Amino acid sequence: MADPIKVLLVDDHQVVRRGLRTFLEVQDDIEVVGEAADGAEGVARAEELKPDVVLMDVKMPGMDGVEALRKLRELDNPARVLIVTSFTEQRTVIPALRAGAAGYVYKDVDPDALAGAIRSVHAGHILLQPEVAGALLSQEEANSGQGRAGSLTDREREVLGLIADGRSNREIARALVLSEKTVKTHVSNILMKLDLADRTQAALWAVRHGVTG
Repeated sequence: MADPIKVLLVDDHQVVRRGLRTFLEVQDDIEVVGEAADGAEGVARAEELKPDVVLMDVKMPGMDGVEALRKLRELDNPARVLIVTSFTEQRTVIPALRAGAAGYVYKDVDPDALAGAIRSVHAGHILLQPEVAGALLSQEEANSGQGRAGSLTDREREVLGLIADGRSNREIARALVLSEKTVKTHVSNILMKLDLADRTQAALWAVRHGVTG
């Protein structure tokens, strides 16, 4: 049996954290390893506990979720961050995705859907709603010229298309009969050639320019 997914809860409301913990602890494949009440504490706990997934509120006193995401990226922390937001705070989602979030869920998400979202981002997928993907694409349009696609090899285009389909490195390796190490190298080369920061931007670039798996 695989090791459980280690989750860190970062939210300034104790009642919310308690509710999340109560639900997640009954999941056989998810383990809540810690909690934090703001972004700064969340960063410190993520460095200490090495969770697989951080469930992060956006609006918190002091260091908010977006700042915490940027700090985790600076520290090269490998945790996948799933942002928790309300529909009325949707405008905060794009900065969070740019800061490195793997996706987001709304605060009224169904509990089973939340567990599924945690499993999905842990597997390497990116969770985007169509309206947010569209907004990101329109913002990227000015500086993501088609000319960059010519610098990609055929194999890199294949990998990029599978990233756009939401595939993890492991799934890409299986699909293309490659090692995960080779896939990671291709992903790094893609990000460098296209001048992109992460897989989320790569997926959006691929959708914008019609590169599919």
